[in-house]
Amino acid sequence: MTRLLLTRIMVVLTLTFGTVYVGWRWLFSVNWHNWWIAVPLVLAETYALIDAYLFGLTVWRLRLRGEPNPAPAGATVDVLITTYNEPVEMVMATARAAQKISHPHQTWVLDDGARPEMQRAAEVAGVGYITRSDDWIDRPRHAKAGNLNNALFVTEGEFLLILDADQVPDPQILDRTLGYFDDPKVALVQTPQWFSNVTDCDPLGSQAPLFYGPIQQGKDGWNAAFFCGSNAVIRREALMQLGIVGYVKEVETGVRQAMRAAQRILRRTARTAGRYGAPTVRAVESVSAALNVANKRLSDGDDLSSITWDFHRAVDVASRSVVQEDMAAIEADLRALTDLPVEMDGELGGVIVDEVALDELSRREFSPLGALESVKALVGAVDVDRGHEAQPLLPLATISVTEDMATCMRLHAAGWASVYHHETLARGLAPEDLGTMLTQRLRWAQGTIQVMVRENPLVQRGLSLGQRLMYFATMWSYLSGFAAVIFMLAPVLYLVAGVLPVQAFGMEFLQRFLPYIIANQLLFAVVGYGVKTWRGQQYSFALFPVWIRACWTATANVLWGRPLGFAVTPKTRQGGDSFPWRLVVPQLIASLVLVVACVIGVVRLWTGSSSSIVGTGVNVAWVAYDLLVMSVIFKAALYRPTPQPSSPQSSAPQPSTPHSQED
Repeated sequence: MTRLLLTRIMVVLTLTFGTVYVGWRWLFSVNWHNWWIAVPLVLAETYALIDAYLFGLTVWRLRLRGEPNPAPAGATVDVLITTYNEPVEMVMATARAAQKISHPHQTWVLDDGARPEMQRAAEVAGVGYITRSDDWIDRPRHAKAGNLNNALFVTEGEFLLILDADQVPDPQILDRTLGYFDDPKVALVQTPQWFSNVTDCDPLGSQAPLFYGPIQQGKDGWNAAFFCGSNAVIRREALMQLGIVGYVKEVETGVRQAMRAAQRILRRTARTAGRYGAPTVRAVESVSAALNVANKRLSDGDDLSSITWDFHRAVDVASRSVVQEDMAAIEADLRALTDLPVEMDGELGGVIVDEVALDELSRREFSPLGALESVKALVGAVDVDRGHEAQPLLPLATISVTEDMATCMRLHAAGWASVYHHETLARGLAPEDLGTMLTQRLRWAQGTIQVMVRENPLVQRGLSLGQRLMYFATMWSYLSGFAAVIFMLAPVLYLVAGVLPVQAFGMEFLQRFLPYIIANQLLFAVVGYGVKTWRGQQYSFALFPVWIRACWTATANVLWGRPLGFAVTPKTRQGGDSFPWRLVVPQLIASLVLVVACVIGVVRLWTGSSSSIVGTGVNVAWVAYDLLVMSVIFKAALYRPTPQPSSPQSSAPQPSTPHSQED
């Protein structure tokens, strides 16, 4: 309670000081003469304040759960270990550890690589082996989500424990998590991801103690704890419900698209129907009215098959009403054909048709009966079997390269609850080189942005306001790359060219800025008491090229269909011993520019070209902070893991101790 009280006090102070500062910036200190940098800078500061509001809201409801209930004795569980191309021994170490889980269960290896050696190893160990069926050939595979969706229709357990190939489970993992499912509304229990090959300095920022701690606990307080793809137990019933709802929505979307196309056809037909008499006009009007009724019933949630059946009947009735009229037109057409002046040309061996008469025939208008039948065929042709997919039901979301967030958001929107259990119950392998880490972070960011563009949580029905903001907070954080560029560019412009984006860099500025930044850092200190949060703050800034690339590529994928791909994170070191210059070029250029700007700024002050000691001092300090934060990327590039005598996967996992509430 003391920690929560201190957290809330610091949230109030941070947001109060931040609001005063940013409000002052907008109202009194924007240098409109240099608007081209002044406006982007104040927008970047506004972005940071909104981020602070979202973070403050997250930790306002820190939920520290006590001991879970005992696991129900009769609960049936399938342990699903997903793999694609990871080393067979690594996968089998996880599988053998999974076999030792104390609660009764069935262990399965889901091999998306369909490797014979993987199958043989699983069979020898007595572990279930599942790979894709032939139904997936020449159809979208949907990466890990598709692998899990395929397994859902092969297994039968009431609950699913999902593990990545390297995440060695504790024997007590089910005993410590299944008890939460006594609440029939709970669909998901997520536990932390903890990595055994990470050093104390954690140069690659893999452990994420701020996320797997205060942030997840805060989201848990809003019933918005995230599914993180591994080390989680999920209720099968909840996933299957998502699959059914998704199927219905997909079919409804197809019907709506067909109805919109039918509406366009009917509008065109209505413009010429009068030429065929009153019966034809009435037929087109009746079909249009039936289409409007069908659309309304669809919006009201009526039975889909009943809607389409009634619409087909309305089209049939309308079509019969114009058949007689249409037959008369057809007979007239036949008579016109019969009356064509045709003669045989014996010398040429062909038929000569009067071109004037043929041209007159081509101008004739035929009846709209074909249009009515086209409308009927459009609605009837909706792919209710979803033949373009391997399975009609896809319980785990396939709209993103990170299936976990999208699936969890849909679970919450459907009324299910989630739990974050703050206890390390599986131990995995983190990336061991910068390139692998960047690949992993890029995929996470791309998947998150895909979800934001496709299914923005702020407008999703079924989510509470708190849940919407919790999902949006994570998505919003990946926009920080654009703000980082502005935060580096502004001091460079001032130090090099004297371009002033802020009208006041003196004490008036410091009196408002310093309380805000100090309160913000104290908030992190209180929230992250006992854990290291600085590394996460560094990477939020230093990976600005990754975040910008993710925003662009994910948006282009959703809006314009540009391929994105799915990169499996390697579990072993990929780079050599040389410095990976190619991976840090943007950060290296930015750092050099910042250093040069700092030197120029000091020289300009020394020579009298700049007269503001406070302005230069503030911007030099700003540059120093940027360089300190950026330095983590170079430490990561230089990092070489110390070879270990044996892999953590090669030994049996030891029981873990629950985190204390101070963690």
